[in-house]
Amino acid sequence: MYLRHLQVTDFRSWELLDLPLEPGPTVLVGPNGRGKTNLLEAIAYTATLSSHRVATDTPLVRHGCERALVRTAVVNEGRELTVELEITPGKANRARVNRGAVGRPRDVLGILRTVLFSPEDLALVRGDPGERRRFLDELLVLRAPRYAGVRSDYEKVLRQRNALLKTAGKRRGGKEDPYALSTLDVWDNHLAAAGAQLLAGRLDLVAALAPHTSAAYAGVAPDSRPAEIGYRSSLGEALPAGYGVAGGPAASVPELTEVLLQALGESRTAELERGVSLVGPHRDELDLILGEAPAKGYASHGESWSYALALRLGSYELLRAEAGEPVLLLDDVFAELDRKRRSRLAEVAAGAEQVLVTAAVDEDVPSELNGVRFAVSESGVTRA
Repeated sequence: MYLRHLQVTDFRSWELLDLPLEPGPTVLVGPNGRGKTNLLEAIAYTATLSSHRVATDTPLVRHGCERALVRTAVVNEGRELTVELEITPGKANRARVNRGAVGRPRDVLGILRTVLFSPEDLALVRGDPGERRRFLDELLVLRAPRYAGVRSDYEKVLRQRNALLKTAGKRRGGKEDPYALSTLDVWDNHLAAAGAQLLAGRLDLVAALAPHTSAAYAGVAPDSRPAEIGYRSSLGEALPAGYGVAGGPAASVPELTEVLLQALGESRTAELERGVSLVGPHRDELDLILGEAPAKGYASHGESWSYALALRLGSYELLRAEAGEPVLLLDDVFAELDRKRRSRLAEVAAGAEQVLVTAAVDEDVPSELNGVRFAVSESGVTRA
């Protein structure tokens, strides 16, 4: 898989840019603040329908404009598809494939697969659990695009259930409200059904990703302690044994649905008191273990970078093994890595079908990635 062409209109700092691309390494070199990262962000947005830098679409549209357009030509096993995304903050975004409208933007998911490594990835190790849950869910969608709908359904149900919990909790006043509680029973069933699907997908993903991540960490930090990942569920010991463990059984959605329903019933009193859902995938954590301690709080700066890199390289190897090579995007990361980690990342990147690299200066790019080079400046992008 590779990108043959990228065009952006009113996306971030770019009024209009056409960028022809080729398989192999492509390097974008230019001073900071010239829009290099914006181009990789546009590519990754096509693959995930989200930004690795901001939580909403508003900053993606150039200041003073109503909408942004991102067009990509994707070649996969000799077949080319053109994807166009129209990003309009405050309104529903629109998508086209080969100039034909699709029902929902998420229908384009799976056409392009990317793995992006950027300086923001340090938050995967040092940030809050939400960063790691987002990492899992985005990789889950890249692995199986149908989970975009599952994730969306779960988030909608969760919002509705939380709103009801707050209302029911206020109305109780020390007495049960039969209507509110019966309505809550219905939402329990919805949350358990959607949550079980999302949880099963995450557990199977972690089981598949774990060996790739451990191997990647050993490759980039051979002198460090071994790294392992695991899934910590809000279900605690109620989670069936072996789920989420490499070599363990595939997660059963019906079984998880029953377990979630039981856990929701047991936590209802506490949830009504607090007005928030206390059980479900939104409360779970991806554990990053280094030796016998959690990486967060115990890993050095270099070890944290190695772990973040291992998560991305592990993702790349998993996707490549299951569905063909994704496009590898490396956003200004070589300047952050020491010689050994730079060498390992360059070794993997050099073997990718397509890799796009951004850097402030030529010296930051390893010699293994000597390919097509573009100079990025205030006036635009020119081939070097």
